[in-house]
Amino acid sequence: MVQTLFIGLDGATFTILDELTRDRPGDGVVMPVLKSILERGFAAPLRSTNHPLTPPAWVSLMTGRSPGHHGVHDFVRFEDKGDDVYFTLYDARDIRVPTVWALAERGERSVTGLNFPMMAPPPDIKGNLVPGFVSWKHLRRNTVPTSLYERIKAIEGFDPKELAWDFEREGQIGEPMSQSELEDWVTHHLPREDQWFRIAETLLREDNSDLFAVMLDGTDKIQHQCWHVMDPALWPEHPSEDDRRLRDLVLTYFRRLDGYIERLVALAGPDAHVFIASDHGFTGSADVLRINRFLGETGYLTWHEDDGSDASKRRADANFAYLDWSRTLAYCPTPSSNGICIRVADGPGKPGIPPEDYGAFRARLMADLRGLINPATGRPAIRDILLREDAFPGAAMDQAPDLTLVLDDHGFVSVRNRAPVMVRRPLPLGTHHPDGVFFAAGPGVTRGLRGGRLSIMDVTPMMLYTLGLPVPIDFEGRVPAGVFRDDWLAEHPVRLGPATGAVMAEADGSAPVTGAASGDGDEDGEMDEAERDHILDQLRALGYLEG
Repeated sequence: MVQTLFIGLDGATFTILDELTRDRPGDGVVMPVLKSILERGFAAPLRSTNHPLTPPAWVSLMTGRSPGHHGVHDFVRFEDKGDDVYFTLYDARDIRVPTVWALAERGERSVTGLNFPMMAPPPDIKGNLVPGFVSWKHLRRNTVPTSLYERIKAIEGFDPKELAWDFEREGQIGEPMSQSELEDWVTHHLPREDQWFRIAETLLREDNSDLFAVMLDGTDKIQHQCWHVMDPALWPEHPSEDDRRLRDLVLTYFRRLDGYIERLVALAGPDAHVFIASDHGFTGSADVLRINRFLGETGYLTWHEDDGSDASKRRADANFAYLDWSRTLAYCPTPSSNGICIRVADGPGKPGIPPEDYGAFRARLMADLRGLINPATGRPAIRDILLREDAFPGAAMDQAPDLTLVLDDHGFVSVRNRAPVMVRRPLPLGTHHPDGVFFAAGPGVTRGLRGGRLSIMDVTPMMLYTLGLPVPIDFEGRVPAGVFRDDWLAEHPVRLGPATGAVMAEADGSAPVTGAASGDGDEDGEMDEAERDHILDQLRALGYLEG
């Protein structure tokens, strides 16, 4: 019997879900099942990680720890070698603390986890794990147990190409799209989400794991490109026929999503605790800030010279800083990082600033950044600058940028060398907001309450609590007051357990699966260096928007 059902909705936000659970003229109640969960359960905004980005946020939700402790800060990690800076993908081996899957297994609870990012290569646990953020050719090799792939392959309509990441298609996020491209974009994500649902439905019906968790990410993908027809503040009184048609497609997706939730909750049974949460929220972003262009114009970095070759042109147009490292003191490594790295020399004559100058240099850089004004609004382009030691304290703090920028409209920066420094989009695109969503229902849960903001790190403690397991004392999250009734807590008190300790896996800089390419193009193929580089180039960082 399932004790705890967790449904992750990537990027879900109350801005949209509140509208979809109301009876709106012309639309009706788009998500009546979610509406009923709101009415019979608990809901609250869920504060994401200090930089609300998919990988660090989901890992925080799965570990109860912040990025400074768990070690994942971005999609891509970078290593400064002085004469060059190297980029590679984060993966599960970079996670320094135990996940909820490991903690549940340690407590002799069975687990199933589907489509969560940063879970490849998956740990060898007694449970079912199918990680997200894996290309279809590597899905079989990253499924635990090895026999699970044959089980899901037997599900009617199973198609690994449709199920797993299409890096070419995902690379379109943030790019302008025509009306037909937008409609195709929404249509593409309908069958992909249905694939994950059917796998979840099958395993939930057949296995009844104590902890059953699935993440559905179409919410994020669709909001990035279709925000202009979703945000009620942007919806015109007399929409165009194209906008109406696109919105109807979007609503079709959310109606199906509501049906998935209904079926999964029914299969979990009336005694299961149900949690629904997102890794971050969403809002609209109208501005493009080309941060490295600004740093170049203010003398902090120097661009790599373009030698006219195809390789040089490709690197200059990629989502990674393409700079002259011998003459660069501060730079933003990727658009998804929203961070600025200060280069500190590790010896006389080496690139970077002298260590003793770090404090004064950082203060001057911050002053220059705060002085950047958006010409379209007359407001500062940057609403806040987070210091590494404040935003990401912990053993993995040194992997975070020195400064993390919170833009005025919560957008993502551009790292490309284009002028001017700031431009305005004709229509806002969806971008991440720090406040996501949290819902709870089931035995002992407070009914009909919209509570105050919770932390994303509170979700794993609540999952462990409903599994009857202690909450480790080194967790940064807790079981918040208000989610469960006082009488329930009195009968089922929260227990604290020993610290989790660190789980330092070998992080060798490789992608989830490495080795020689098989060359046969099937799902047993391994990832060679060229393919890994291709994935890095295609990572437009999933909406971490370029201009």
